Amino acid sequence: MRRIARLRDRLGVAYGGDYNPEQWPEHVWDEDLALMREAGVSLVSVGIFSWASVEPRPGEYDFGWLDRVLDRLAAGGVAACLATMTASPPPWLTTLHPEMLTVRKDGRAITPGGRQHYCPSSPVYREHAVRLAERVATRYGGHPALALWHVGNEYGNVVPCHCDVSAAAFRRWLAARYGSVAGLNDAWSTRFWAQGYGAFEEVLPPRSPAPFANPAQELDYARFTSDELLACHLAEKEVLDRVTPDVPVTTNFPPSLRPVDQWTWAPHLDVVAYDAYPDPDDDDAVAKVALSYDVMRSLRDGQPWMLMEQAPGAVNWRPRNAAKPPGAMRLWSWQAVAHGADAVMFFQWRQSRGGAEKFHSAMVPHGGPSSRIFGEVRELGRELSAARTLAGARAPRADAALVLDWPSWWALEGPAHPSSEVRFLDAAWACHRPLHDASVACDVVRADGDLSAYRLVVVPNLYLTSPEAGRGLERYVEEGGTLVMGFFSGIVDPCDRVHLGGYPAPFRRMLGLRVEEFHPLPSGGTVPLSRGLGGVWSEEVCLEGAEAVELFAAGALAGRPAVTRHRFGRGTAWYLATRPDRTTMRHLFDRVREEAGVDPVLPGLPETVQARVRQTEDGPRYIVLNHGTEAAEVPLPTPMRDELTGTEPSGLLRLPARGVAVLRPA
Repeated sequence: MRRIARLRDRLGVAYGGDYNPEQWPEHVWDEDLALMREAGVSLVSVGIFSWASVEPRPGEYDFGWLDRVLDRLAAGGVAACLATMTASPPPWLTTLHPEMLTVRKDGRAITPGGRQHYCPSSPVYREHAVRLAERVATRYGGHPALALWHVGNEYGNVVPCHCDVSAAAFRRWLAARYGSVAGLNDAWSTRFWAQGYGAFEEVLPPRSPAPFANPAQELDYARFTSDELLACHLAEKEVLDRVTPDVPVTTNFPPSLRPVDQWTWAPHLDVVAYDAYPDPDDDDAVAKVALSYDVMRSLRDGQPWMLMEQAPGAVNWRPRNAAKPPGAMRLWSWQAVAHGADAVMFFQWRQSRGGAEKFHSAMVPHGGPSSRIFGEVRELGRELSAARTLAGARAPRADAALVLDWPSWWALEGPAHPSSEVRFLDAAWACHRPLHDASVACDVVRADGDLSAYRLVVVPNLYLTSPEAGRGLERYVEEGGTLVMGFFSGIVDPCDRVHLGGYPAPFRRMLGLRVEEFHPLPSGGTVPLSRGLGGVWSEEVCLEGAEAVELFAAGALAGRPAVTRHRFGRGTAWYLATRPDRTTMRHLFDRVREEAGVDPVLPGLPETVQARVRQTEDGPRYIVLNHGTEAAEVPLPTPMRDELTGTEPSGLLRLPARGVAVLRPA
């Protein structure tokens, strides 16, 4: 924690972007530094994809250009988040060792020419990556520009490798997990389809079997892949911690939360970092990314995190790449700060002239510093510099929490289920959205974590449930908590074997019901409820003590429970047998949280306005965001001072379209 405190004291709320000077002639670097000072840049990521530039041939190093870059940064007062440069192997390495290339499920190797095309289990890759990390750490460990280390890049945001090296590593992983082939056969239910193994040597990765892969094998391969990627990260981190024990280490999680189990990664990161790319054309983008930000804040129990990448404008990798409208970049940056970020950074500093990302926006666009984007970048830098007191400020623990479990997510989206349209993030967004819209702060917690501090716990989906997690959730309700659980939960154990005794067996007593049969809806289909509509799913619920709050109003399940409520011990458990539409879900959650005593951060906010609070050493700061395209009037419970404008609104704050205020009680 001392390492992070020093980082916070040095940078405040860090501001900057991914800096790639090797793409430009050296005379441009001086202009870069001048523009960085103008924009208030305090931190840049350097060297993420620089392996071929510092080691152009095996064992031959050219650090001269990087020496000059870091010296310039230090002289200009800009700190470096320096990468170990191992995200993409150089062409000479894959030419010498083609066996280290990623192999797809169908057996085809990914060819060089892109990025991150390595097998994480490859001893060749790890040997060369660790060697480079040690050279970089030894050379720059004492450099005045160095603020923190950046290992790899967006681990998991690539195709999982299915090569023979991965197969051998998978067998070792399975032997360590299960101890014996008999244990593996039991866990994977291999008596089905005559899959029983006589030795670990017979096991392969789940490549391209027909017609379905073994779902337990698929689940374990997801666990294995996450663990192998973490092992790559830890191999480099061990070098950095040994050579530079006072410098914090991080890596950036990709925009998709799914690839790696971030609960297992978080203890090994000095600070959590995340890359966010909400789609300006998606009307739900703000609410969706709010969930991601709540995940990042929660991974290390409320510790401030870093927004390592976002786009100042359009990206380059969607079928249609929408520009951010004026003010959106500033607003969405402050949204990250409101949800606990201590750094606002972009990909990238200067827009590339060539390469696959030449149309990805940057802080300095192709049009140069006279552009609208750079003008907004400059103004945001000024604001964040003035908001230095927010650095290190935590959000108070929320009264509401949402459960996220990665193995359950992976298993839920496995093969041969009642509906392929039951996706975890859809369920999570649907359950998080009514809290977000009501400006209710929400933490994210493990399924087997300590829930006792929360008044409300939301379980969007927990398809896979360990006995420990099942007992913990039941105990939480029994001791007075309020819980909302979504459909198709409590179905299988950690080996993807069905819990017997009727669905959802681990939660039947707590929920006061039994699910007789699943009735998934057609693609895009809905079902009328007594109030509103349900979507995606329906099921035949038999009450065993619970009361029906909503009923299915038509179809085979007409008159049967769609939403239930059950008093259990001193608490209450709610169950959703369908996914109510957004309006119905909001009404339902308003009732649930009113009963549970969960209040918004600020009362009486207009529909387009959200607020979050961060607790500084001299009191709370309320960050208020107007996501609407019209001005909004925000009632204030006490006199406040807006630290961005210096004004002191009394009773009512007028917030312009896409406006932001940072309020301190007067």
